[in-house]
Amino acid sequence: MVEINLQEIHDLLVTIAHEAGRLMLAATPSHLSSGTKKNCKTNPSFPLPPQKLPHPAADLVTETDQAVEKMVSTRLLSAHPTFKFIGEETYYPGQKLTDSPTFIVDPIDGTTNFVHAFPAFCISLGLAVNKSPVVGVIYNPFLEELYTGIKGKGSFVTRNGLKLRLPLKQEPEPLRDLSTCLVGAEWGSDRTGNNFELKSKVFTKLASSKEQGGAMVHSIRCVGSAALNLVLVAAGQQDVFWEGGCWAWDVCAGWCILVEAGGIMVGGNPGDWEATIEGRKYLAIRGAPSGQKDIVEEMWKVIGDGKMDYES
Repeated sequence: MVEINLQEIHDLLVTIAHEAGRLMLAATPSHLSSGTKKNCKTNPSFPLPPQKLPHPAADLVTETDQAVEKMVSTRLLSAHPTFKFIGEETYYPGQKLTDSPTFIVDPIDGTTNFVHAFPAFCISLGLAVNKSPVVGVIYNPFLEELYTGIKGKGSFVTRNGLKLRLPLKQEPEPLRDLSTCLVGAEWGSDRTGNNFELKSKVFTKLASSKEQGGAMVHSIRCVGSAALNLVLVAAGQQDVFWEGGCWAWDVCAGWCILVEAGGIMVGGNPGDWEATIEGRKYLAIRGAPSGQKDIVEEMWKVIGDGKMDYES
């Protein structure tokens, strides 16, 4: 295989991310009406073809998703026609990640936030080679925050024209125990069955006092976007992110950015030290001089004998 210029791909992804951001903002989230996926009104100045598909009411999306992904896939595959492409809007059951260079894209991660004009949504653009994330670009157009990472070259955030290396603290504190941690976790859109029951139990135990057998974490944050949760951990603004139910396009770009910031990604179920992009269960820990594996073990102890189970 011809050697891939990761820097050139990174630069292209950044350009596309900004273009996608303009499309998102042109849809004017404050004027969008919520509803089921694929069935939300957009700004008349940004017309998009309607496409109605049944989805849970808690899993909102807008027609902007299709427009952004179409633009992204066209741009990327025109520039790299031999690469594969996996996107949220064009994914089909049975589609699998291979060792081939593959763009993995979520046109809008945090679509519920987008519909409500809550400022935590982004485009997530990743490149995986040999099933490993090698480039990640995540852009929140509402806050004009750009997170980037290239394998072996570190990761960064650009705000107001200022580019900062991640993590934001040059000398991060050691990780001691969960009681000192700010933990990111999400309810997800499927709030029934074993997975929901396990999440509810884990959230309760994380929040409970140690006298009650809990971990008494500093607090739990529900950002509403897996990609943004991952870059917050990469930045050191969250210590932990635990998630089950999201997809490859939610985590590929953020995974690269996290690792390049010194963080680690393992499986969301106890004992799974070898997480995969398509695994759908994840536990991310920020960069630290010590204590990362201890936090993993403590988090798994909170989960106990339970296991999340999601079809891939």
